[in-house]
Amino acid sequence: MSEFEIVAREDFSDVTYMLEIRHPLMARAARPGQFVIAMLNEHSERIPLTIADFDRDKGTITLVIQAVGKSTREMQQECKVGTSLYGLVGPMGMPSEIGHAKKAICVGGGLGVAPIYPQARALKEAGAYVIGIVGFRNKDLVFWDDKFRAVCDEFIVCTDDGSAGIKGFVTDGIRLALEKHDDIDEAIAIGPPVMMKAAAEATRPRKIKTMVSLNPVMVDGTGMCGGCRVNVGDKVKFACVDGPDFDGHLVDFDDLMTRLRRYKEVEKTAAERWSENCRMGQVREAVRPGAN
Repeated sequence: MSEFEIVAREDFSDVTYMLEIRHPLMARAARPGQFVIAMLNEHSERIPLTIADFDRDKGTITLVIQAVGKSTREMQQECKVGTSLYGLVGPMGMPSEIGHAKKAICVGGGLGVAPIYPQARALKEAGAYVIGIVGFRNKDLVFWDDKFRAVCDEFIVCTDDGSAGIKGFVTDGIRLALEKHDDIDEAIAIGPPVMMKAAAEATRPRKIKTMVSLNPVMVDGTGMCGGCRVNVGDKVKFACVDGPDFDGHLVDFDDLMTRLRRYKEVEKTAAERWSENCRMGQVREAVRPGAN
């Protein structure tokens, strides 16, 4: 039995998929907010992925992945139940501080919906009144609705087109929660940088503590490469060892988004080359003597 065997998989859309991986030691050690670095094979890129769930009894961790680049698309194609990952390191990063909030909002946008779940569950277990707010483009992309409703006292689904829940962005959900409750004392937001920036601005007038989870480009995950540096207030931090959670009211999101855009062309080229190699492989298989 492989140490990193994939024991369950679910596809939420044509690009978003869930992998449940057997790793008893990691499942026991994992805390909300932490991440892993995964490798599909010995030649693969090292990919940082936030832990979306963990089950200590089953000895598994759950990752929710979006196939947007070469490596994540390759994983989407090859990771099936019964196969294994070549490498899985973690849990890494500082666990989220689940304090003494009496009422908190947990905001997830897009792929950030998955890692906000363990945060909401931990807050609920700590006795907080939890308001979950999640955002998707449309109803076909909604996932884990039941899981969230089981740990949230209130749950708001936002879709860009209004096909599920309310029409609008997560900031519209935040506005509704703030209008209804004047005693919210903490917010956690996970999603694309532009979404987290908007969430932090929505809570700023009320001076509500707002934590965000940053996932910049990482290489080694130990702070030595410096690739994941982010500006927080007047200090430079390294997301892999100082984070990934930071005060959203202090993060320089504009700098973060600029840094992320620097690698777009490289990522695009790698994905195109991989797609071409896949097509060539399919052509060779189709013309192989004896092939059907």
